[in-house]
Amino acid sequence: MVPEQETGGSIERSRRQLSTSAPCPPKNDAEPIKESEVAPVSQEETAQEIAQSSQVSPRQCQAPESAPLTRNPSSDSAISVGASAASSPEPSLPSSLHTLPLEPPVTRATLSELDVSKIIHNPKLRHDINFDPELHFRPNLDGEKGRRKQDKANQFWKTLKQELSEFIIDRPTFIYKHGETDEWTLPILLKAVKDIIQTLVPQRDRQFLDEGLNVELLMQQFHKGVADLEKLALWLSRVLKSHCAPMRDEWVDTMYNQLSSGNRNMDLDELVTGMRSLLSVLEAMKLDVANHQIRCLRPVLIEDTTHFEQKFFIKRMESGKTDISMSRQWYKDAELAYTDSRSHPTQSFGDMGVFFEALSRLMIPSAWDERLPNTFLFDEERLMKLRADVLDAINLEVCMRVYEDFEKMSRRSTPSAPSSEASSHVEDIMDRFDFNTPPSISRPSSVVHSAAGSASSSPRSSFVVPSYVAPRQDSQTKARELFHTLVALLQTSPPASQPSARWQMMAPSMALQIFRFVNLPATALPELEARLSAALGDVDACFYRDVEENFLGRLMADLGHRVREFKGLSGVALFSMATGVRVPSRRPGSADRDTDGLSREPYDEASLDDIATRLAHLGILHWRVWSQLAYADDVDQMAVDDEAMQI
Repeated sequence: MVPEQETGGSIERSRRQLSTSAPCPPKNDAEPIKESEVAPVSQEETAQEIAQSSQVSPRQCQAPESAPLTRNPSSDSAISVGASAASSPEPSLPSSLHTLPLEPPVTRATLSELDVSKIIHNPKLRHDINFDPELHFRPNLDGEKGRRKQDKANQFWKTLKQELSEFIIDRPTFIYKHGETDEWTLPILLKAVKDIIQTLVPQRDRQFLDEGLNVELLMQQFHKGVADLEKLALWLSRVLKSHCAPMRDEWVDTMYNQLSSGNRNMDLDELVTGMRSLLSVLEAMKLDVANHQIRCLRPVLIEDTTHFEQKFFIKRMESGKTDISMSRQWYKDAELAYTDSRSHPTQSFGDMGVFFEALSRLMIPSAWDERLPNTFLFDEERLMKLRADVLDAINLEVCMRVYEDFEKMSRRSTPSAPSSEASSHVEDIMDRFDFNTPPSISRPSSVVHSAAGSASSSPRSSFVVPSYVAPRQDSQTKARELFHTLVALLQTSPPASQPSARWQMMAPSMALQIFRFVNLPATALPELEARLSAALGDVDACFYRDVEENFLGRLMADLGHRVREFKGLSGVALFSMATGVRVPSRRPGSADRDTDGLSREPYDEASLDDIATRLAHLGILHWRVWSQLAYADDVDQMAVDDEAMQI
């Protein structure tokens, strides 16, 4: 925001005839009076949502891939109101009985949460900034709330066009409704525009803003038919360009062209579209400034996280708004259960061993009925995502174990095309087979893989049984190829209300994909589907618990490695390490084993490493805030220095 804008004094000195300059016809007292149909709509704050794509600083950035805002001048720009401006609207009751005027869809109040003072006092945002390197604001137009906002915005622009049309064509009715006051949509919009611009320009430029955008004077000129809207549009475009990011310049030019063209051609649709673009540009500029401030303040906010959150939660506990007794009990129970556990060596976890084992056990599917301690108030979404990723990893391991079991049966059966005798022999083996096999050490993945096979397998109703399986390939390569195809199926599966429900829906497709990699007769497919569905559907079964415990042991080994690496880092260093490029490391504990000739190695190191890194990052930050507040023996004596970090 460096260049200074031009002064706006020439606006008032200019006199040019506009579409608003129609002479005021004499008032007809005999005209019927009807009540206005415009209903009052209360103002609702425009909530700004945090998203996962980055923006750059206001004067050094590239245009984002998607449209900058939903209220884009290229979409829904024309406000349809049925008849054209040639038909006169009906008069309404006197001003004493008027309904309240509509608020513009974007105002200084709705954008107030983007102010830097609100940002640095928003505890949820300040916590999230530790985890998301691409955290930024964007307009929240999703879901039912977003639809209501769009409806209110459309109603405002529709009303603006109606009132402008009435002002030009039926001045007596307009004056009868609104009198000489500025309580209608156009002056309200101009005041909102001025208020927003005041938050975007330096203090030294605000005197020029008062001169160039004097709403009271502009409305006097408007009523006398001498307001120069084209001149105003030019001045606004220069002011905005001198303070906006370069990527917004084209949008500003579009706004100016719409306003000037609508003014010259007396086209109310285009004029209203230009005003709509003006408000959208201002909203985008405010978002750009807020996102730039987040990037600049991030290091300071991250370093101050522990102090800020301790102070925040102490106040909530003292006022009775937060009760952490259940969280304290959760940790005490964990101390009794895991103090002597060998899965968290002191050299890796230090005094956080019990905490990390208890937290890790909350992630496995068999523990999903347990509520998360309320000390994880700001981390619930991240923990839910971790739970879903752990479920995917464990269930992929279940699929691979089922594959290995059926692959062993395949090698024991006749390798040629199955005869009825061979088929009967295979069914007999399957009936006697025990699924409680020794723990395996495969590494399932929750990260993105390239598809190595069909990513859209159909149920067995569309399956054509081959006469024989392709020539045998290396068992490890074959298993890895199957694993990648299962991951591809997982990624293309439709969402479900619960992650476990999604796996039940996918079980037939997963079974079919596994069947394609084993040399068994077609009669084995129904049994494979039944076994896989049963294995995935019962988290309390011994087979599933065995896979869980095996996964948990490997997770704790990876987690210890990451905690040892992260625990001595500062806040910013922890953020950089945990959210940067992660290079998975192969540890000695992940040695291959041979299962009846089937050599096993981790299918995907990146999956487990990713989960361990995220859990270590979250857990270390949580421990720094809560160890003395909730988990230490002397929590009642805990106090936090009142001196906040200077921001």
